[in-house]
Amino acid sequence: MYCNGCGTELHGAYCHACGRANPARHAPARRGPLERPRQGRKIAGVCLAIANSLDWDPTLVRVLWAVFTVLFAFVFGVLAYAVAWVLIPEEPLPVAAANAGGINAAGS
Repeated sequence: MYCNGCGTELHGAYCHACGRANPARHAPARRGPLERPRQGRKIAGVCLAIANSLDWDPTLVRVLWAVFTVLFAFVFGVLAYAVAWVLIPEEPLPVAAANAGGINAAGS
């Protein structure tokens, strides 16, 4: 990788020639959209959506949610899951699956 400022080869977080930061090393982690996936969910896909968005293991999120719900506030945990189920949008259907229902481009 080369520096955008002076063109010298980068070997670390900063360019040794001009002192600019390496953008590849300082770029923030990109999070995925918060959508409930259609595949791989257990109940409604809330924990899977959170795990995908944060780039975490889905099992870890499910266990943390269950432990929090059981140990601290059962009613709050269940209510929060239900609210998230309603508020987090579902992943859109793939184009091929959407067209399988007999809907064409003309809408008839």
